[in-house]
Amino acid sequence: MRIASVGHAVFAATLIAIGILGLIKGDFAPIWQPVPKGVPAREVLAYLCAFISLAAGTGLLWTRSAAVASRVLVAYLVLWLLLFKARFIFAAPASAVSYETNGETAVLVAAAWVLYAGFAADWDRQRLSFATGDAGVRIARVIYALAMIAFGVAHFAYIKLTASLVPAWLIWQTTWAYLTGCTYIAAGVAILIGVYARLAAVLSAVQIGMFTLLVWVPVVATNPNGNQWSEFVVSWALTAAAWVVADSYRPQSRS
Repeated sequence: MRIASVGHAVFAATLIAIGILGLIKGDFAPIWQPVPKGVPAREVLAYLCAFISLAAGTGLLWTRSAAVASRVLVAYLVLWLLLFKARFIFAAPASAVSYETNGETAVLVAAAWVLYAGFAADWDRQRLSFATGDAGVRIARVIYALAMIAFGVAHFAYIKLTASLVPAWLIWQTTWAYLTGCTYIAAGVAILIGVYARLAAVLSAVQIGMFTLLVWVPVVATNPNGNQWSEFVVSWALTAAAWVVADSYRPQSRS
């Protein structure tokens, strides 16, 4: 077994849990939603997503299978992003939520790509050199940075909704909503231009984690509904994925 970092282990465990959840529900886990009801073979596709999550998460925990698992996960997530999420941008290019939902999948793509870049086997390094090693990590970071900017813009576009999610015991909820929006955008820009990029990646991961802890944990611990559980699962998955990207700035996490 070869665990590149704690973030890697948490991300792999999260994928396993999401896969199990999908198999139990017989439907798409929250990270794959929304999928139109009219999609052909929708139930089969839902089980395929669950299987990919479970198999990839398990494979990432073992040295012999990590390269294949990360390769399949990157390919599947990129395909999902292009086929099921990009359509929102084409349908409503002026809507911030279109970019936000793409950003959620993009964060998962970035985490999977970081792991693929590090675990890539000789076959990958010879034939897909642009996607492996340092070059692959740079691509993953750019994808992650763009997602952070999309999150920040969405905060401003839906400032009242964002402020309503800030815990009541924190004063100046609207101020916190603006502040977190600014920090997402600042983090994305910092990672793109390479100025305080490591700090930006770490702080953005912490911010996503704090959002999970302070907003969604209390909600699901009290009187949750299905939508709130979905938001919690997505937020947790984003936290784990962001952790992987932040860990990519550690020399020992790269190969």
